Amino acid sequence: MSQAPLVAGIELGGTKCVAILARGPDEILERVRVPTTRPEETLPALEAAIDGWRDFAALGIASFGPISIDRRSPDFGSITITTKPHWSHTDIAKRLGARYGVPVGFHTDVAGAALGEARWGAARGLGDLAYVTVGTGIGVGLVAGGRPVDGMTHGELGHVRPVRLAGDDWPGSCPFHGACAEGLASGTAIGARTGVEGQSLSPDHPVWESVTHALAQLLHTLVMTGVPRRIVMGGGVMVGNPFLLPVIRAGLRRSLGGYVALPEVEEIETFVVGAGLGADAGPLGAIVLGELALEQADC
Repeated sequence: MSQAPLVAGIELGGTKCVAILARGPDEILERVRVPTTRPEETLPALEAAIDGWRDFAALGIASFGPISIDRRSPDFGSITITTKPHWSHTDIAKRLGARYGVPVGFHTDVAGAALGEARWGAARGLGDLAYVTVGTGIGVGLVAGGRPVDGMTHGELGHVRPVRLAGDDWPGSCPFHGACAEGLASGTAIGARTGVEGQSLSPDHPVWESVTHALAQLLHTLVMTGVPRRIVMGGGVMVGNPFLLPVIRAGLRRSLGGYVALPEVEEIETFVVGAGLGADAGPLGAIVLGELALEQADC
């Protein structure tokens, strides 16, 4: 059996970037981490590290967004309009593709994480899944048939508007939508509402009722797309508060009301699960994006 090609993968995050040279989680040959400051600082630092790597056949980039993923668009491969200072209209994929002369896969960080979890993590062997990250913001990577679900652009399901918890009229923290899922249940929302980081709150703090309700509503929306055979949940809020997962599962079950009578969904403990790859979900997902780009180039 021929050995899988080496791929360079970059997770471009809001606070840090992680680049790896790998074939998978058991064969990571190089790793570098650089802070995400300004493009003119961060991108050259990544290039300085990757320049010393040899023999990689493709490059995958899993980036914070919003990003342009339409290869027909003049701004393909760039970050579009973002709240991250200095990064709007920053070209990423074209710049790095031209530098290294290899096929480039480019998508969101959450789509990358979903692909990584499907290949090696908590959704291993499944081609249809959703990865939900609950951290500073909320993002969803939706994958069907082993590829991200795309259309006009990538999904922004963290900004759907959930049915509100009865009696809860807090306006939410999202600067665009107020009480969307991100505005109600992200780490930023929890801090804005309580004045305390989520990891410092006790499990019986009243804020968790509204947080878990909003997240269960988000998962209800995902189930109704008909796509995921499993929903994987990660991000700092989930990892730092493991008691949330059973409450979200119970809320999802109540919200669905038995409507989706499929064994995969009814087995709620295996349908909604925690992430398996931890902090490596993004970089390893970028490796999968690079592999997909290489497959497409060979067609």
